[in-house]
Amino acid sequence: QVQLVESGGGLVQAGGSLRLSCAASGSAFTWRGMGWFRQAPGKDREFVASISWSGTQIYYVDSVKGRFTISRDNAKNTVYLQMNSLNPEDTAVYYCAAYRPYYEVTETATPIYWGQGTQVTVSS
Repeated sequence: QVQLVESGGGLVQAGGSLRLSCAASGSAFTWRGMGWFRQAPGKDREFVASISWSGTQIYYVDSVKGRFTISRDNAKNTVYLQMNSLNPEDTAVYYCAAYRPYYEVTETATPIYWGQGTQVTVSS
């Protein structure tokens, strides 16, 4: 079974914080890099952050550097996205994603599994 189950989205005021979680089945998590993407109204889906299986390779889109932190707990098959200093431009549907085993996790890499998405809304 390959499933990615997300949680943690919601409504927050500008300057606030949220933590997104993505719980994955074993086949969707083991030996794989994981990532977060987002899609804002009227825009294409955008890469946000990714992390390799070992956690030694981490990537962020420039607009979230210094504000967002991606992490993972392999024992729990879970990846997280801690989002601080949120602004209205961060409003989007956020998607958890899994890459092919041993595959690169750069911002141009293509995931093969996707979560259902969770809405993040930042008010001004």
